[in-house]
Amino acid sequence: MTSQRRIQTGLIGRSIGQSLSPALHEAEGRALGLDYSYRLFDIEAEPKGAAALPDILDRMQADGFAGCNVTFPVKQAVMPLLDRLSPEAEAMGAVNTVRFTADGRREGHNTDWWGFGENLRRTIPDAAVDTVVLLGAGGAGAAAAYALCRMGARELLVIDRDADRAEALVARLSGGSTILLPVPFEEAEQRLAQADGLVQATPIGMAKLPGMPIPSAALQPDMWLAEIIYVPIETELLRAARAMGCRTVDGGGMVVLQAARAIEIFTGLAADPDRMQTHLLALLQQKVN
Repeated sequence: MTSQRRIQTGLIGRSIGQSLSPALHEAEGRALGLDYSYRLFDIEAEPKGAAALPDILDRMQADGFAGCNVTFPVKQAVMPLLDRLSPEAEAMGAVNTVRFTADGRREGHNTDWWGFGENLRRTIPDAAVDTVVLLGAGGAGAAAAYALCRMGARELLVIDRDADRAEALVARLSGGSTILLPVPFEEAEQRLAQADGLVQATPIGMAKLPGMPIPSAALQPDMWLAEIIYVPIETELLRAARAMGCRTVDGGGMVVLQAARAIEIFTGLAADPDRMQTHLLALLQQKVN
């Protein structure tokens, strides 16, 4: 008999106690024939708070971790602590996956953008991206924006209640073939009237922050809507869009696909997104029950 290959990974962030990532990663790791563990490192439990990030990374590396995921609020703070960045992570200015290499170095990657783009491509293969409205310029919005630029969007209108944040994202990603424009929040409904699609990347609609970031009347039946939130898997806005006849993309596929790519970075093995999607839906159903 041969022993299973052991892989240790984890997640660093704030208020992550309810994260589904450990169950999602570990189940897929077992399916791949690995002894796979995924631990949570909540900076709220650290006496130094977010300042403990270098110590956490040092401990992980010393303990033989393959790598880790990072989430709010350390996706940017982790970057100076790394030796190499993928071109995507550098362009976006955010890391969500760190790999510890055999030679003791730290590589920073971002799998969020690929998860968003691949989720949209798989769900609506013919989605028009001539003009797209992005609502929310935070971490998830930045990932979606980068993916849409890579997908050939002609015009991306970035809307955020924090105008400075929208302008910063536009400045960071401008320079390619996509025209990025910061748009005042008050113009959201007007701009949606001419858009092919809407990306909803604000936290409004989450289980702990219910509601809709824009009125359903602003939607157009012939547009598509991509949601970032996956708890709940069907937000109020997504439900309204479906009722209107819009083609929709929920946030579950993005979280699965970004996790699948992270597993590949950690292990060198290809995860099965369909299997992971089935498991995610089962986990979400358990939360409901």
